[in-house]
Amino acid sequence: MIRRFAKSEDGAAAVEMAMVSTLLFTLTLGFVDFGYALYQWNAATKAVQIGARLASISDPVVTNLTAAAPTTTPGAPVIAGAYGPFVCKYTGTTGACSNGGTFNATDFSRIFRGDTAVTNNDDCPDITAAQRATMRLGMCHFFPGLLRSNVVITYAATGLGYQTRLGGPVPTITVSLQNMTYQFFFLGGLMTRFTSLTMPSMLSTVTGEDMKVSYP
Repeated sequence: MIRRFAKSEDGAAAVEMAMVSTLLFTLTLGFVDFGYALYQWNAATKAVQIGARLASISDPVVTNLTAAAPTTTPGAPVIAGAYGPFVCKYTGTTGACSNGGTFNATDFSRIFRGDTAVTNNDDCPDITAAQRATMRLGMCHFFPGLLRSNVVITYAATGLGYQTRLGGPVPTITVSLQNMTYQFFFLGGLMTRFTSLTMPSMLSTVTGEDMKVSYP
């Protein structure tokens, strides 16, 4: 009986199917996870583009930018490095700008969450289809799960504008993301290396325009 049992091939197909199915499901779910990671990368890229555009036409987050450029020679160019750079971001729940800049939470919120209500948290209020016709979307609407502490807004002097310009200096504005990791649903539980895979650095740089609260 033992010899006959050892030679029996009953159930071999089921065992083979189980092995192949495990590999097949792993590959399928892996492709789904990588597809979602690509979506996250695209969403993050779009978010920084939107953030840079909003920052270029909004009141600057660093409120003393308008008086930061030299004024000793009216009409002379504002040379690169004449002020700043002012790097504005949140650390936890506290916002601050480098180089003695004064941080304005309302102006930061306008870039982060668009025209929706200003709140002192990471909420990203929904915008209805009707509101989309009259309200601007913020960065968080293009990248769900984005936190204020992930967003860095930099205002730098790169040789644009002239001294005593009525609207203040013309900064070069860079919006970037920091401390972003990909979210993997399946692979994260399968291999620990996927639980903290950092997104590559992404940023968008534009020239400041007529920076004001009321958009065109």
